[in-house]
Amino acid sequence: MAPDTRTRILDGALDLLRAEGGGSVTLDSAARRAGLTKPGLMYHFPTKEALKLGIVDHVAARWEGMLLDRLAEPLETASPHRRTRAYVEVALTAPFDRADYAVCTDALYRDAFHEIWEQRFRPWLHLPDDLPDHDRARLTAARLLADGYWTAAATDVFPVPERDRARLFAITEDLLKDEAP
Repeated sequence: MAPDTRTRILDGALDLLRAEGGGSVTLDSAARRAGLTKPGLMYHFPTKEALKLGIVDHVAARWEGMLLDRLAEPLETASPHRRTRAYVEVALTAPFDRADYAVCTDALYRDAFHEIWEQRFRPWLHLPDDLPDHDRARLTAARLLADGYWTAAATDVFPVPERDRARLFAITEDLLKDEAP
C-alpha cells in the first residue's frame, strides 16, 4: 500500500534533512521531493511552521511506535523498569540518522517542538516519586547510556563500534535487572 500524501511529504522532508552537508526543508523543496505542487503541499501544511511541526511529530510518533512494539503491553500498566527497558532497546537497536538527530535537537530552540517531544516521551521516561532512589539512579543511568549511544549513532560522530553494542546491552541489562515483583 502506498503511503498517504501527508506521510509521503513528511518522509520526503526527512530525506531532505539527510542530505550531505546538512539539508534544509522549504515548502518548495518538500513539495518537489513529494512529487507535489507547492499548493498541493500547502493543502496539508499551510505554512513552513506547520510542516516543521509535522516533521517533529512524525519522528516522535515513529519513536513512540517502536517503543510500544518493544513494550508489548499497555503503556499504562507497564512498570518504570519495563518502560525504560523498551526505551533502551529502541535507542540501542533501531536505525537512526542525522535527520532524527536534527529533528530532536531543534526542540532545544523551539518551545512547540519541545512540547511535542515532552508529550510523547513523558509517559516513557517519567519516574514516580515513590520509586526507591537506587532504582531511580539505575533507570536513569540506563537511559543516559542509551541516549549517548543514540547520539553517537545518529550523528556518526565518534560512533561506537558495532562489536561494543552487545556489551552496552549487557550493562543496561544489569542496570535494569532489579525490578521488584
